[in-house]
Amino acid sequence: MQEEIKIVLPESIKHALKLPPGEIDKRLRIELALRLYEKGIASLGVARRIAGLTKWEFIELLAKEKIPIHYDELELKEDLEWLE
Repeated sequence: MQEEIKIVLPESIKHALKLPPGEIDKRLRIELALRLYEKGIASLGVARRIAGLTKWEFIELLAKEKIPIHYDELELKEDLEWLE
């Protein structure tokens, strides 16, 4: 079960954003996840959970946003173990 992540903003700020009201929470989680990942503050796993996306959805989003994937030896080892 994935824990829900909420971002709390005053209503005045939410109304000032140029987003449809139903998209604000999801869009803020995605934007936060992208920037934290891009700056190396969050790992891919943590960032994709913040965004509420699968690993592959988040990787596709990174490609769309032209954000390089940070792939280290530990992640390679985990992927190789998964393949076995």
